[in-house]
Amino acid sequence: QVQLVESGGGLVTAGGSLRLSCAPSGRTWSRYDVGWWRQAPGKEREFVATTLWSAVKKYEDSVKGRFTISRISANNTVFLQMNNLQPEDSAVYYCNYYPLPARPEWGQGTQVTVSS
Repeated sequence: QVQLVESGGGLVTAGGSLRLSCAPSGRTWSRYDVGWWRQAPGKEREFVATTLWSAVKKYEDSVKGRFTISRISANNTVFLQMNNLQPEDSAVYYCNYYPLPARPEWGQGTQVTVSS
């Protein structure tokens, strides 16, 4: 499968917004479901959101109402719009196929830092 590459992280103050992007590193015509995960220092990687081709979207409880996942079907790019960011949202954010493969390969992710 084509590797997915994350971008768009940065440093914001609490209440700010960021939009993350997840795009395939190469050309692909496959239809696949994508999810976002995040990992804060000293914590396990956790699921954040996913968007399915069935139009179903799922969110982790703490981001509901603040984060929105969307997709541009033409180029298989998936976005994570993050509003009202809080310090506890600080983490490295990763995108990957959903559900995760048996042995998922993770990219470098994109760092999100929210200052209070």
